[in-house]
Amino acid sequence: MIHILKILFRNTFRHKLRTGLTVLGICIAVLAFGLLRTVITTWYMGVEASSANRLWTRNAISLMFSLPIAYQEKIRQVEGVKFVSHASWFGGIYIDEKNFFAQFAVEPATYMEAYSEYYIPPEQKAALLRDRKGAVAGRKLAARYGWKIGDVITLKGTIYPGTWEFVLRAISRGTRRDADETVFSFHWDYLNETLKKTAPARADQVGAFIVVVKNPDTAADVASRIDKMFKNSLAETLTETEKAFVLGFISMSQAIITVIQLVSFAVIAIILAVVANTMSMTARERRSEHATLKTLGFGGFRIATLIFGESLVITMAGCALGIALTFPVAQVFGKVMGQYFPSFNVTGETIWLDFITSILVGLLAAVIPTWQAIRMPVAEGLRRIG
Repeated sequence: MIHILKILFRNTFRHKLRTGLTVLGICIAVLAFGLLRTVITTWYMGVEASSANRLWTRNAISLMFSLPIAYQEKIRQVEGVKFVSHASWFGGIYIDEKNFFAQFAVEPATYMEAYSEYYIPPEQKAALLRDRKGAVAGRKLAARYGWKIGDVITLKGTIYPGTWEFVLRAISRGTRRDADETVFSFHWDYLNETLKKTAPARADQVGAFIVVVKNPDTAADVASRIDKMFKNSLAETLTETEKAFVLGFISMSQAIITVIQLVSFAVIAIILAVVANTMSMTARERRSEHATLKTLGFGGFRIATLIFGESLVITMAGCALGIALTFPVAQVFGKVMGQYFPSFNVTGETIWLDFITSILVGLLAAVIPTWQAIRMPVAEGLRRIG
């Protein structure tokens, strides 16, 4: 066995340039595959972070349609409901359209209670509740634009036309790794009072209600009760778990996710082609050596061990290097694309996918060269040179 291992490693690094380029190619492919998979897992991060005791009640027609604020008190009285908050997408522009970040008009007191996984210092929370123009920004969002407590932040309205000024009164910090720290929220009352003056028909409307249930096990029953209450009304509702609600958002960009997944599979095919080409060239060069080994008593299993082993050494070397580079590259990518990816973290699942995929590629790439080497007659192998 020791002799087999010696032959294996000597064969692997016999052509240093070719082996090095193959390892480099695998490394780049594994790195690309890891980043693409991280993009997909980050896209679904909100789903994983969803709470089982939070329901979202929206207009049954579409998220584009609002609901009357009067529904809040009726929902609060439904059996199984602990309390109700609400949120409305604002969609303003900060300085330039490229400065995109999520913005919500909310009821701060209940909203902060519903999302207890975010921490705000008590003095900042008190200041936020006192100031009708007060706003709260996630830590990463504030760091991106250099915002500090007391800064005036001006947004140009798109859904709600006009110039809107807010005073940053609080900066929130997530207590979990998957918490989104790039969200900006402010008092819905400030928005509503302005709409009463400028666009009365749009006042007293909210985007969706956030319903916190007493027991997650009764969430389905509570959702059914809420929707039955408003059935056949002018604004019927659709109540779903937070996970389903987030998946609804993600489904709007399903085409993009599908493309990314297809590209990640294409990367696997590229790795396979690179390794298969190297192993094919290696097998052709060593036909005479394999024939000689057969004359010395080496059976098909040992020859297969040499070819499969060499393929695995090359692929796993590239895999190890690619995985090692994935973490620093992901950090840089996360900083550059921070406005689109609130938290860009490489997961253990992605690393295992890199590892398992590399093993499978290494095994598949060696199948045909091994089959040819085992079936090759000794006389034919000794007759060929090069």
